[in-house]
Amino acid sequence: MDLKTNRDRNDNVAEFTGSEESYRENNSVCVEKDALEEKLSTSHESRGSDGPVRATTVIASSGDSNLTEESKDDEKKSYRLYKENVVQAGDAITNTIVAGLRSWCRRRRRSAPTAESMRTWSAFPWSGEEDQQEFHLTSSTFPLAGDSAHNQAVVHWSGQNSSVILMLTKFFDFNVGRVTESSLWRSTDYGTTYEKLNEKVGPKTILSYLYVSPNNKKKIMLLTDPEVENSLLISLDEGASYQKHSLAFDILSLLFHPEQEDWILAYSHDQKLYVSVEFGRRWQLVHDSVVPNRFYWSKLGLDKEPGMIHLETRVFDGREYSRSQYITCKVQNCSDANKGKPFPGFIVPDSLVVQDEYVFIQVPMGGQSVHYVSYKRNTFYPMKLPKYTLPKDLQIISTDDNQVVAAVQDWHHNDSYNLYMSESRGQFFTLTLEDVVSSGGPEGNVMIELYEVAGIKGVFLSNKVVEDQVKTYITYNKGRDWRLLQAPVTDLRGNTLDCEQPYCSLHLHLHVSENPYTSGNIISKDSAPGIIVASGVIGPELTNNNVSIFITSDAGNTWREVFEEEHSVLFLNQGGALVAIRHTPLPIRHIWLSFDEGRSWNRYSFTSSPLYVDGVLGEPGEDTLIMTIFGHFSHRSEWQLVKIDFGSIFSRRCSLKDYQTWQLNNEGEVCIMGVKRTFQNLKADVRCVKSRDQDISHTSDPCLCTEADFECDYGFQRQPDGSCSPAFWFVPSTASRDCVTGDTFLNTTGYRRALSNNCTAGTLWRYSPRRQRCPSQAPWGLQLLTSEATMVATLGKNVSFLIFLEEGLGSSTSITVDFGDGTTISYANISSIEEGIEHVYSRVGIYRVSATARNSLGSDRVLLYLHVTCGLEQVQLLAPSVVVRNKPVNLSTVLHPSNAGTVTYYWWFNNRTEPVVSLEGGMSFTFHTEGVHTVTVQASLGSTVLQDKGTVIVYEYFQSHILAFSSNLDDLNPGVAEWRQDIGRVVKSSMVQITGISADQLLVSVLPGLPTAAEFFIVPEKRSKDESPDGKWEHLDQLSQVLLSALNQDLIWFTVRPGVKVNVYAARMSPAPLVDSSDGRHNGAAVIMLVSVVLMGLAVFVIYKFKRKIPGINTYTTEQPEKEQEVIPAVTSIAIPSPGGAVMTSQEHVNIKLDSQSIGYLPSHPDIKLSDEAPHVF
Repeated sequence: MDLKTNRDRNDNVAEFTGSEESYRENNSVCVEKDALEEKLSTSHESRGSDGPVRATTVIASSGDSNLTEESKDDEKKSYRLYKENVVQAGDAITNTIVAGLRSWCRRRRRSAPTAESMRTWSAFPWSGEEDQQEFHLTSSTFPLAGDSAHNQAVVHWSGQNSSVILMLTKFFDFNVGRVTESSLWRSTDYGTTYEKLNEKVGPKTILSYLYVSPNNKKKIMLLTDPEVENSLLISLDEGASYQKHSLAFDILSLLFHPEQEDWILAYSHDQKLYVSVEFGRRWQLVHDSVVPNRFYWSKLGLDKEPGMIHLETRVFDGREYSRSQYITCKVQNCSDANKGKPFPGFIVPDSLVVQDEYVFIQVPMGGQSVHYVSYKRNTFYPMKLPKYTLPKDLQIISTDDNQVVAAVQDWHHNDSYNLYMSESRGQFFTLTLEDVVSSGGPEGNVMIELYEVAGIKGVFLSNKVVEDQVKTYITYNKGRDWRLLQAPVTDLRGNTLDCEQPYCSLHLHLHVSENPYTSGNIISKDSAPGIIVASGVIGPELTNNNVSIFITSDAGNTWREVFEEEHSVLFLNQGGALVAIRHTPLPIRHIWLSFDEGRSWNRYSFTSSPLYVDGVLGEPGEDTLIMTIFGHFSHRSEWQLVKIDFGSIFSRRCSLKDYQTWQLNNEGEVCIMGVKRTFQNLKADVRCVKSRDQDISHTSDPCLCTEADFECDYGFQRQPDGSCSPAFWFVPSTASRDCVTGDTFLNTTGYRRALSNNCTAGTLWRYSPRRQRCPSQAPWGLQLLTSEATMVATLGKNVSFLIFLEEGLGSSTSITVDFGDGTTISYANISSIEEGIEHVYSRVGIYRVSATARNSLGSDRVLLYLHVTCGLEQVQLLAPSVVVRNKPVNLSTVLHPSNAGTVTYYWWFNNRTEPVVSLEGGMSFTFHTEGVHTVTVQASLGSTVLQDKGTVIVYEYFQSHILAFSSNLDDLNPGVAEWRQDIGRVVKSSMVQITGISADQLLVSVLPGLPTAAEFFIVPEKRSKDESPDGKWEHLDQLSQVLLSALNQDLIWFTVRPGVKVNVYAARMSPAPLVDSSDGRHNGAAVIMLVSVVLMGLAVFVIYKFKRKIPGINTYTTEQPEKEQEVIPAVTSIAIPSPGGAVMTSQEHVNIKLDSQSIGYLPSHPDIKLSDEAPHVF
């Protein structure tokens, strides 16, 4: 883990002094960690017995994974179980260090030391250190010359009795966002001296990362900066020599195989996964579109083959990678034919977690994410939380001891989680602790404040919210019972503390250190069972003020206050001694040692000159007595590596007589988790070296079972008297899911013994499940869903149906599936369709799909209504351009393709905030006010929403007529809306110029389709209110006669290009847009034209016979006048005004001679076909 120093970025950092004033000033400043952090790798797989506990989640990989920090940039959250991340033998960890202690952005701000706090205690002075007896340690200092500008370092100590230490120092340039300088150092004498290896790796080579094989610490891998040189360097002799190999891709993270030392998975920046079985010498592409951090090696004994991997891959749905799939394949042959699909459907992106015996996924179902689990790579089943637990978030905390611990944020939680524990299969969960505190982690993740105490199974500490106060609780039986921590009897100075529960207790900060070179707020070790060191406060609740350091030697029963200031406490000699280093922004030259579990401390000098301490590193496994302190003499000096050898203060090897025993208890109760456990520790002030091969393990004696050894089973709740009874929502099942008729099963009594509880006899028979014969059971809880967990399918594509049965023996229960399209298929048992049933629909529609499970005792049936659709590509709104006020108007739509499926339409009028919703593509609407109105329609099909809009102009009355064009215009019609707008504008301009009609009273709309047609509208202009209605009608009639006469005399024309003249004619047709519902674009309408000619002939005859003025004009009004209109006096011709002449207004009389022979004239023209598209109005 890298902690970045700011010494290179803050030129104005002053040298600190030891005055109280400077202490207050500098301690009030929280120095930020630099934005870039690097996380080095170990395997995703389980740790060794001495390694750190992995805390994997469904969102991110565990804290001991070997993914680099860059690979976690896409992580939304990362939950982990708080346990010390110590570097021990067998751990596959390459540690990283940069300036840390002085630049920590701590959770709390310490107050300045007071005179009272400066007093001495147990010969440990807080000030005036020159008066304290000082011991000297054997140490040596080695400066990394030439690296004064470097601000990051990665350190690897092979351990296991190896004297080799590798250190990679780097300068990360924050201006360019990458490493620009590096140096590689190697020590072969436990850090006394270092050799610079830049010449061996290449003097111009810039190194970025250092990796070590977790199975062979002699195998080292170094990555270069890809901006300069994309290659890696491989060493097989603990860094003594290197071979360089070029890379064809950029490595973002590595994952080593847990057993095969040469097998490595590499994840690239372009989301591709590569594999090498030769420790990086050659690489092969495994798969592309892999989700970051969602790839895992197979586990021996669980997976079919050791060379398999588990992957989550992104699936492209035509627009984006919004879905994922869980697949398995061989690393060297991951073709489609060799891929396995343990879960046949799609899963929620970034949800695959493979951990120990369990595989966790989330499945989208009905708009929610349902959590599924597979135990020992078998069938997936839903994870069963107590009913009415509606998780907003669920994270896997631990899978140790063949049991799943999950943290669930329920629907009513904001900053807290509930803890649940499962039975062995990870399927049925019971509540363990409510309202556990969560907080933000250093990388924007979320941390659950649960800490597992190392060295003693079943002991956990947790912070929970109680009436808006945060309190610390402890459990000794893995969550069955929790209690508050007992505060120390006295304070640091020996004064008696008056602290009575539940109003007062000890509360601890449970954050572990992200930096392996410093201790966090709490620390414990497997090698020192019972010892816990933590920072906290005494009082009614946990606060960040006046924090002290506390220690317990009996696993949390009793506590002692040891420091009133922040210190990093580290374990030495496998817990036989404790080392404390003060947290301070000042340079220091002393450390403190305790040989009696923190009861007394001695001061030791480790350097002659004060050092700004960045971190401390001990050999993995803590087998030797050598420790290295990293730091700087000044903010701009090179790295100083101070090697401390504690061997001189230990006189001999420990023998059995140096140990004493102590018994684990919980407030006096010694039977914990069904056993009595006795541990050994060193006697006080014994200074001997502990050896790993000495048998000092604890002993266990079984206890008789009591009610305290049992927790409530799934569906049962603990009552005030301690008994377990069914919850109101739970109906106990008479048989288990996999119960086979004729066999026997264990029927719950409402209790279950914790998996790690080892009690015997006693009341075991009373609470243990009863073995009963499996009864015949009718099927129940049948579930039917698609693999995509949606109710929508695409026409012509495979639909995969998944079927699950809650109760009933699958091997003897038949399944019949009716797909709703006339196809029915039956299966002898449900086991034969675990991978799903595929079906293809050939027609769009809504299908009722049913599944029926049946055996000799009964049946169960489930229905699913499936919408089969094809892709919706376009929606067009069809609306008249001009309508009459207070008259219903028909609005319609045209879809492409027309048989898309069941579409929902949303109609929006003007600025209304609520739409009109319909399942039909048309509706009737009435406009009550004159003016311009906007109509918007949205067509929704599945996840697709398309929209079209149009404008409708509303008048009290108007007249209109259909126009036709000479056929040469059709050859130039591109079918583009903008082209129709331009033609309409040209026609309108010609009409205005020829007739002198005001442009405000004339609208022209060119209709889509072929042959090209249009419609013109004559609308009233604004008049005085006292004008008679007869005058209005007479004026529109006059304007209509003028336009028709001009059209009939071929006076309206325009040119679309030089030499191409287009004539405009009057056509006797319906004024409403005619819609051709056929798919063809060029179909004619000969019948329409024939009927039009006949009607026009009749009109001419009627006009001539009865001298009525009906020249083919369509009149629309809210109230038709009863008075017949008078015949207009005739004139010889139409006067064509010059472009600069006056335009005729509505008050001028029109003197036009109507040619009776031309009335109703319809020029010869090809058939007119009108398309679906709505007209444009000008």
